[in-house]
Amino acid sequence: LNNLGSAFRGVGELEAALRSFERAVKINPNNASTYFNVGVILHDQGNNEEAINAYSKAISLKSNCAPFYNNLGVALKDTGNKKKALEAYEKALSIDPDYIEALNNAGAVLNSQGQKREAIEAFKKALNIKPNYHDAYVNMSNALKRTAFSEHDEHLQKVIVSLLEHKTFVCPRNISDAAISLLKCDPNLKHFFKKRSADESIKSLQVALDKLSGSSLLIKLMSVCPIIDIELEILLTDIRSMLLACISNFTATPNILRFLSALALQCHTNGYIYAQTNSENKMLEELDASVSKMLMKGEQPSPQIILCLASYKSLGGYNWDDSIYLIDGVIEVFERQVSAPKKEDLLKSDILVLEKIKNEVSLEVGEQYESRPYPQWVDLGLPLKPFNISDMAKNSQLKLSDRSITEVKSPHILIAGCGTGRQSITTAATYANSKVLAIDLSLTSLAYAKRKADELGIKNIEHMQADILNLEKLEQKFDIIECIGVLHHMEDPMAGWKKLRNLLTSGGLMKIGLYSEFARKHIVELREEIRTSKIGVTDDAIKSFRHALIQANNEPYQKISLFDDFYSLNEFSDLLFNVKEHRFTLTQIQKCLAELDLTFCGFVTNAMLQEYKIKNPKAEYCYDLNEWHVFEEQNQSLFTGMYQFWCQKTN
Repeated sequence: LNNLGSAFRGVGELEAALRSFERAVKINPNNASTYFNVGVILHDQGNNEEAINAYSKAISLKSNCAPFYNNLGVALKDTGNKKKALEAYEKALSIDPDYIEALNNAGAVLNSQGQKREAIEAFKKALNIKPNYHDAYVNMSNALKRTAFSEHDEHLQKVIVSLLEHKTFVCPRNISDAAISLLKCDPNLKHFFKKRSADESIKSLQVALDKLSGSSLLIKLMSVCPIIDIELEILLTDIRSMLLACISNFTATPNILRFLSALALQCHTNGYIYAQTNSENKMLEELDASVSKMLMKGEQPSPQIILCLASYKSLGGYNWDDSIYLIDGVIEVFERQVSAPKKEDLLKSDILVLEKIKNEVSLEVGEQYESRPYPQWVDLGLPLKPFNISDMAKNSQLKLSDRSITEVKSPHILIAGCGTGRQSITTAATYANSKVLAIDLSLTSLAYAKRKADELGIKNIEHMQADILNLEKLEQKFDIIECIGVLHHMEDPMAGWKKLRNLLTSGGLMKIGLYSEFARKHIVELREEIRTSKIGVTDDAIKSFRHALIQANNEPYQKISLFDDFYSLNEFSDLLFNVKEHRFTLTQIQKCLAELDLTFCGFVTNAMLQEYKIKNPKAEYCYDLNEWHVFEEQNQSLFTGMYQFWCQKTN
C-alpha cells in the first residue's frame, strides 16, 4: 500500500495516494515513513495544518530522521510560522549537517527575515556540497540583491561567477552591488579603486591589465551588465584612454585580451556612455583609417587594436567589420556587436504590425526607442519551473475579489510595452501553459526581444508592433495584462489604461507600473534644467550632461547616480530625456482605479511590503491606498523606481 501510494503520487493521483497511505497506517500505525508520506500528500494538496500533524506523528515515532524535520519546516513556513520552520530546519541539520535541502530552506527563511549574511552562508555551504544545486543558486541570487560586503570572500566570488555563468538564474544587475563590493574588498584589486591624483597614472598598463584580468568576477560582470559604480567606471575609462594612446605598440597576452574583450562588451552594453576627450576622438579617427589601410593591403590588425576600437564604438559601425578575422578574444565581441544586430534586422520583417501608428506622442516615443532600445540586457533570471496563477497570487499575497482567475490553467497574457523583451520573456517562462502577446511601439526593440526569446528557446510569445490606443483591433481578451513603465509616457495615460481594461476578461488581473510624484521630485528638477538649458538629445549632448553631473558631485548627482539607469546611455536617456512623462500619487491612482472599476490587489515588491508591515501591522492596511499614501508622504523615496501593483477587473 505504501508503494502503491507513492506510485499514485508519481502520476498526480493525490486522492488515491492518500487513501493508500491511510490504509497502510491502519495496518501498521507504528510506521513513521507512512505518516511522513501522508504528510507529503497533504502538503501537496495545500492542507498544511494536517500535514504538520502527520509529520509530527512521524517524528514522534522516529526522531532522528532529518527529512521529517525538513518537511515539517516547509509546511510550517507555508502557514507563515517562519520561526518554528527555522527551528525544524535547524533540527534537521543537527541530525545531518550536510543535508542540502534543509540548508537551502533555512537560508530562504533567514533571507525573508532580513538575515542576509546568515542566509548566504547557508547557501554557500549547500553549494559547496552540491556545486550544481539549482535551487540554492536561485535563492542565493535573491539574498545577494542590494547587499554590500565589507570583507574579502574568495569563495563567494567564485559562487557568484558560477551563478552568472548559468545565464538564466539571475538578472546580473540584481547582484551587481554585491559583486562590486566584493571586488573592492579583494586585496589583489583594492589599490585600483583608490582615487588617483590628477597627475598620477598606472605605471605599467600591461601589468595592470594582467592583474585585473585575473579576477574572473570582474571579467564576468563587465561582460554581462553595465557596471553600476562610478569609481570602477572612472578606472575603466582611464584604462580605455591609456590603451588607445599606446595601442600601436601594445602587446597583449591571452589574459589581457580577455580583459580587453570584457571592456569592449561592457562599453557596448552601456551604450558607450563613458566620457571621451577630443584628443581621443582624433586618435580614434587615425586608428580607424590605419585599420582600413591595413585591410586594403591584405593585412590583419592585431586583436588588441580591434578590441580597443570596439570599446569606443560598435564594430558594426566601422566600414571594415566584415573584413576582420575572428580569432580568440574577438569572437564574442563580434557576435554581440555585429552578428546579433544583423539577426535583429532580419527578424524585423517577421514581426506583425497591428496598424500604422498615428498618435503624435506615440510616434515620438516610438522613435526614441527605435534609436535607443530600452533596456539593453544580456542575461536574466527565469524561474526553474513555471507555475499557475493561483501560485502567483499566493506568493505575491494578492487580495483577490474574484478567485475564478486562479482556476485558469492556460492564461492568455498581454505585455503592453515589452521593450527589449526582458519582461515578456520572464512572464512567458513564469506561467505554465501560457500564450503571450508582446507589443511595443518600437520595431527595433521588438526585434531585440524576439532574438533573445529565440536564443532562450521561449516558444510561447508572439511579437507585434502596436500602439495601446489601437488594441481594440485585436478583438480578443486576456486573463493577465502587464503594463510596466508605459502608461506614464503616453499622451493621455487614462485613455491607454481604459483600452487595456477593456481587453481584460472578467476577473482578469492587470499589473501596472507608474512613476511616483514624490519619488521623482529630483528627476523633475533635472528634466526642467535640461529643458531650460536647451540641452540636445544627441548621444554626445546626453553624455556631456551626464559627465557634468559627475564632475559637479552635488546633491542632484548623488541622488541620480543611485539609479541603475544612470550607468547606461539608453537608460539614462529614458530616465531624464524621455519625450513625455506623467507622474502620479497613490490618491490619484485610487481615483483612476475607481473610474476604471478595478480593485487594488496589492503591490509587487515584497521587501517594501515587509517594511510597510512592520510599521502598519494591521493586515488590511496592505491593501489600503490611503494608508499607503500617508506612509509614502513620510518616506518619499519609497517608490524610487515606480509604483508596481496588481489590480483586478471584477465584472
